[in-house]
Amino acid sequence: MDIDQARSTFHELRGRESGVSPDELDAVWAALDTVRAEDILGSWKGDDFATGHRLHEKLFASRWHGKTFHSLEDAKPLICRDADGNLYSDVKGGNGEASLWNIEFRGEVTATMVYDGAPIFDHFKKVDDSTLMGIMNGKSALVLDGGRHYYFLLERD
Repeated sequence: MDIDQARSTFHELRGRESGVSPDELDAVWAALDTVRAEDILGSWKGDDFATGHRLHEKLFASRWHGKTFHSLEDAKPLICRDADGNLYSDVKGGNGEASLWNIEFRGEVTATMVYDGAPIFDHFKKVDDSTLMGIMNGKSALVLDGGRHYYFLLERD
């Protein structure tokens, strides 16, 4: 799959309401370009793919809005909305906050958010200048569902 096919498939899979295969997402991921941690600073609105992963319900229940990367040392993984619609960093739900690093995943060095309070890593690749694809990785019991990773996306907010 070339980069144009990956971008097209990414958008097609994003639009599906169910039945997204992690294998399809793996193929897209493999074709996308890596991104450097220092290039993704800012506020991002989050969404996920309809793979049926158990973390979807948890994030939906938390009113997850996205992530904010103020600096490499100051990353907020769970920006959520309160009952009044205000944004806040859910430090309790995320067991703290996070930092950004350039870390190897699947043989490539790419931007990765490292959670402060849990063995969890969110790896990112660039879809385009305003969109990232993410894969949550870490201790199996925390992030895998049926042996599969959680796939999500971020768009500049």
